[in-house]
Amino acid sequence: MQNTSKQSSGLLKLIILALLGTISLVLFFINFPLPFLPAYLKIDFSDVPALMAALIFSPFAGVIVVGVKNILYLAVSGAGDPIGVLANFLAGVMFVLPVSVLYHKFKGVKSIVTGLVAGTIIMAIGMSVLNYFFILPAYSWFMGWEMTDAVIWTSVFVGVLPFNIIKGIVVALLFVPIFIKMRSWIEKQQARFI
Repeated sequence: MQNTSKQSSGLLKLIILALLGTISLVLFFINFPLPFLPAYLKIDFSDVPALMAALIFSPFAGVIVVGVKNILYLAVSGAGDPIGVLANFLAGVMFVLPVSVLYHKFKGVKSIVTGLVAGTIIMAIGMSVLNYFFILPAYSWFMGWEMTDAVIWTSVFVGVLPFNIIKGIVVALLFVPIFIKMRSWIEKQQARFI
C-alpha cells in the first residue's frame, strides 16, 4: 500500500514537472527584444516555472523543467539551431540553481532575493565566458561566418553581458512578488511531496 502511494506521488511529480516544462515553453515564445541590444537576444519569462519547480521539489527539478522546455522547443520549432538551445539551457541552469540552493538552505524571501542576485551574476558572467570561448565561435563555425576575436569580444561586452544582467533583473522583479503571494502554497506543496 505504501509502495503504491510512493509510486503515485512520483508519477504526480513527473506530471507536474512535464506541465511546468510545457508552461515554460509557452512563456519562452512570449518574448521581446531590447531596443539597444542585438535582436536575437530576447527577454522571456520561461525561467519562472523552473524556479517554481526548484522551490517546490529540488534544484534538480528546476534543471529538469529547463531541459524539458528546451527539448520541446527543438521538437516544436524544428529549429536547426542546437547551439542556441544549448546556450538557453545553460543560462537557465545558471540562473535557477543558485536561487533554489539558497532557498532550500535558508528558506524565506531574503534567500530568494539573494539567490536571484547571485543567479543573475552567475548567469551574466558564466554566459559571457561561455559565449566568448565556445558559443560564439561555435555559431561562427556552424553558420560559416568569419568572426574575429574583436567581434566576439564586442558581442560579449555590448550584447551578452548587459542582456543577461537585464534579463536577471526583469525576471527577479517579476518573481519576487509571485513568490511572496504564493509562499504558503509553495510550502504546502513541499510538505506534500517531501
